[in-house]
Amino acid sequence: MKPLQELVRPNIWALTPYSCARDEYKGKAASVFLDANESPYNAPFNRYPDPTQWEVKELLAKIKGVRPEQIFLGNGSDEAIDLVFRVFCCPGKDNVVAIAPTYGMYQVCADINDVAYRPVLLNEDFSLSADRLLAAVDENTKAIFLCTPNNPTGNNLEAKEIEKVITHFDGIVVIDEAYADFSQAPQFRNQLEAYPNIIVLNTMSKAWGSAAIRMGMAFAGEEIIELFNRVKYPYNINLLSQQQALALLKETGKVHDWLRMILNERAKMLPAFAELSVCKRVYPTDANFFLAKMTDANAIYHYLIEQGIVVRNRNSVQLCGQCLRITIGTPSENNAILGALRQYK
Repeated sequence: MKPLQELVRPNIWALTPYSCARDEYKGKAASVFLDANESPYNAPFNRYPDPTQWEVKELLAKIKGVRPEQIFLGNGSDEAIDLVFRVFCCPGKDNVVAIAPTYGMYQVCADINDVAYRPVLLNEDFSLSADRLLAAVDENTKAIFLCTPNNPTGNNLEAKEIEKVITHFDGIVVIDEAYADFSQAPQFRNQLEAYPNIIVLNTMSKAWGSAAIRMGMAFAGEEIIELFNRVKYPYNINLLSQQQALALLKETGKVHDWLRMILNERAKMLPAFAELSVCKRVYPTDANFFLAKMTDANAIYHYLIEQGIVVRNRNSVQLCGQCLRITIGTPSENNAILGALRQYK
């Protein structure tokens, strides 16, 4: 890995972050708050929330097996993705490399930040070729984006290929593990010490059932997390989201039950879907969704919409022709789509 200062945009390295009033007295007792021009009424919503979300991070660290200082919390994982570009990539000069097909926000953030985006196709079976990915790198490549399990394909990328990318690339490797809770594969957030150039993403939106609170996570070395905190907006996670996250993090048993039920339904859903006359193939998955090649993806998608059933049409995505992406739902939701497709003509 290059020295971090060589990877970071010079203006970001020199940036003096906004000083939050709540940071200035941290660690000292206080009961009278006349510093931030807040209203003294309507507690607790009259006060700005903790800008570092420290209580959430301390609890999350125990669950995820990392230190609180290695955690960044963002307004969804999308904030962390955007920060990769804002911290490391000079607009109009630098580029990033990513697999294709994959999560669309990587390219959206690249386009917003005026950073060239270089997609590299996966193999036909959706496996990763580290050599082909690395061949797209040049002296202005600041980051590589990998998603495992990948979206929309659902499969884990091979750990050895990911490790080859990490060890042969001297920039930042972003490993998006949004769906890792549904997989048995080892997670790269447990290797932060071994690989200081990785940023591992996770989220409360999937296995934790909390998409509405918009809380994403990034795990990385402390220097990278400090840079993210320097650039983010001061109070990026609101009080209600922090409170809901704390409540859920204290009920991991409930989340494990949800996870077990989803995995049980996945085991039933895949073979049942493969038997449908309109389904040509169901691809293996390590996520809470699966990709299915249909006889006519566009027509079937619109038919399902008319039945009040919403899935994701991936027909126009590279390597995913005639494919629909279906999320594993409750037993009744899964039965609803199976029943509808059995009657499709």
